[in-house]
Amino acid sequence: MPSATVNKPRPSELLSRLTSAEPEVKVRALREVKNQIIGNRTKKLSFLKLGAVSAVAGILADSIDDVTENNNCNNTNNILVQSAAALGSFACGFDAGVQAVLDAGAFPNLLRLLANPNEKLDYIPNEDDCSVNPVKVVDAVARALRMIYQSKLAPKYDFLQQKNMEFLISLLNSEKENVSGLGASIITRSCETNLEQKALFDAGILRKLNSLLEGGSLSQRDASLESLATIFRNNPEVISKFAGPEIGRPLSSIIDLAKDRYPRTRLLACMCLIVIRNASPHFLQDIGIKTKLIHILLELLDDPGQVGDEAPFAFSSLIVQKEDLQKLALEANAIDKLHHHIKKGSLHPRRYEGILLALADMCSKLESCRSKFLSLQVCQTKSSLGAIQGFGLQWHFSVVLNLVADALTDYNAGVRAAACICLKSVTRSIKNLSAGYFMNETIVIPLVQLFLDPSTSVQHGLYRWQQKSERPDTFPLLDVVWVAALGATSNIVVDFTTRKSIFVQCGGMKLLVQLAKSMESSVRSNALWALKNFVFQADNRLKEGVFSEFTASLLSSLIRDPEPSVQEQALALVRNLVDGCINLIEFVFAEDGLILGAIGRQLQCASKAEIGIQGMYALCNVASGNEFHKEAVMQLLVTQMGDKNQSFVIKFLQSNDSRLCTATVWTIVNLTCPSSPGALGRLEKLRNAGIVTQIKNMVNDPCVDVKLRVRTVLGQSMAFGDN
Repeated sequence: MPSATVNKPRPSELLSRLTSAEPEVKVRALREVKNQIIGNRTKKLSFLKLGAVSAVAGILADSIDDVTENNNCNNTNNILVQSAAALGSFACGFDAGVQAVLDAGAFPNLLRLLANPNEKLDYIPNEDDCSVNPVKVVDAVARALRMIYQSKLAPKYDFLQQKNMEFLISLLNSEKENVSGLGASIITRSCETNLEQKALFDAGILRKLNSLLEGGSLSQRDASLESLATIFRNNPEVISKFAGPEIGRPLSSIIDLAKDRYPRTRLLACMCLIVIRNASPHFLQDIGIKTKLIHILLELLDDPGQVGDEAPFAFSSLIVQKEDLQKLALEANAIDKLHHHIKKGSLHPRRYEGILLALADMCSKLESCRSKFLSLQVCQTKSSLGAIQGFGLQWHFSVVLNLVADALTDYNAGVRAAACICLKSVTRSIKNLSAGYFMNETIVIPLVQLFLDPSTSVQHGLYRWQQKSERPDTFPLLDVVWVAALGATSNIVVDFTTRKSIFVQCGGMKLLVQLAKSMESSVRSNALWALKNFVFQADNRLKEGVFSEFTASLLSSLIRDPEPSVQEQALALVRNLVDGCINLIEFVFAEDGLILGAIGRQLQCASKAEIGIQGMYALCNVASGNEFHKEAVMQLLVTQMGDKNQSFVIKFLQSNDSRLCTATVWTIVNLTCPSSPGALGRLEKLRNAGIVTQIKNMVNDPCVDVKLRVRTVLGQSMAFGDN
């Protein structure tokens, strides 16, 4: 006969048992709570809503008081173990659980038990059913604290206090895996500054971690690798000391562990080596080690668990901004392997996101990588190309980018953001942008729809970048999806063809204008960047449409924005808007010249060269117009500042930034063209302002562009008899 099914107690029933006066009932209830929630987020959430964490934390606090007051503490010890174990299970891999444990005040009590162990708490007798071996309170408490310190919500530990450092050393010296692992986890979660890193080194912590690498258990090795990576991050001085003769052969130990039989150990060793190389590039220069790292990380992608989910992020941090490693990865068929995993489908969101980011980094620098990526699916469908002849290369690109387009509509916000970042890297290909292959409905429609994303993460999310030490963790009030989508849009809308109408028809242009009004400066800046590219070499009708959506008052306010990055992009947008026929130049004179006035005021107090460059090119384009336009620009250029009556023009001409000098001289070229009726008068004003004298001093400027433009101005001046 089939065995009878045992019905588990309901959460509400267990909660009532936790208040029982009978110690045995309380112990069994705690054990049942722990067993029900292990590995079950839904169960954890149900118990959280009922206030179970507060109840368990209260039991822990009461038991601590009991065990220090009574000589016979067998039952109390059992309660301590089970309550600590339950709190650890709530915190394990569940940030909401960690927050609940902290809010309930359990953390200081757990730390108190570990920091001040009582002899009465050492060994726990067998439980009533004799099914559990003796367990140490210290182990249970250490495990619970370790679960808390695996979360970013864990309280920061102050290493700079001597007593805290001594306690940390005592944890690392423990033979108990949970205790020494807790010490390593505290370092991983709390060490943030160079001062803290140095303090840990001076206290001999790295020597202890290295000994655990060479002689510790699997758990201790892994925890040590994570801690070492944290202490090394962005600190070449500590790395140099660690790699010196004082410690032994630490780098060799880590390199050996990168070939370990356990996948997680291999991953952590690779991550540690990557941190070392990123902070101190002169280490690990051997091409064999770099190639080996690439192959190991690509192999770890095959792991079906968490290691496989994290491997692409480690791979990405290895190759980001490094052309030499990207070339090695290309030779190792990294793009094919990453693409192969995406094709398999049903990926964990974390893995999906990581692979897209890895592809983004692969395609960020090298056109050869972009070409390889864009050719993948074309090659794989070669046998069927005969059936689709006549559709042209654009059809092929739709096929190639289908995987990215699918990711743009994924339910997970991280995947959508990663797809945008990947698209941004791929669309850096000028050749394919020029052909207009990216401006199609397959890409544009889902990209525009991201700006309408109703999810909570888009409305109120925090910006986070995936575990790359070179990149910041958080930007409050900035949503990753919007910013990533704006980055991809900025490239796609450059499109040198006449297909920009697709973006307008999808509502993309109006959405960008709305985002330019955002309260978040980074969103404003990125939206203006995209619009700047959108109007680049666009036809007059499209530019008129953009200007009508903006209005002169909005554009002038963005030019005067408190954030320099917004000022720069607003000026660049105006520069591209007025580049063309005379009718377009009239934009800056709308509403009594609001935009032109804003440009002049911003140039007088420009906080960085980039603002001056974009502003001067905007004036340069205006100065290419008729006499009225030239005179308006002339009036701005000779406006004197209070500082020793020196105009901003002379300051720009004296700048060490050749780009700013070039933009300024170009403007003078347009103002003094001999075929213009008022050129002589303007030249006289420039001479009186000391600008011509300054230009003469630049005739042998080391920058070729500056030199050529200067000689053009002087040649035009000679046409009016100036020797």
